[in-house]
Amino acid sequence: MFGGSKIKLDTDLLARVKKYADIAGYSSVEEFITHALEKELAVLEEADSEDDIRKKLQGLGYIS
Repeated sequence: MFGGSKIKLDTDLLARVKKYADIAGYSSVEEFITHALEKELAVLEEADSEDDIRKKLQGLGYIS
């Protein structure tokens, strides 16, 4: 695990994340982001192959 890692987010995106984390009752922005990433990764982890992963990422709009 990469404990203590930091990422940079666009100011507007961070404001949106803070807003929805508060509304949803998360204890922190970090908790909200962790939950969102875990949900997205769960979708990808269901893939059977790298090609299937690419198709899922394309379907989610992450790659073209």
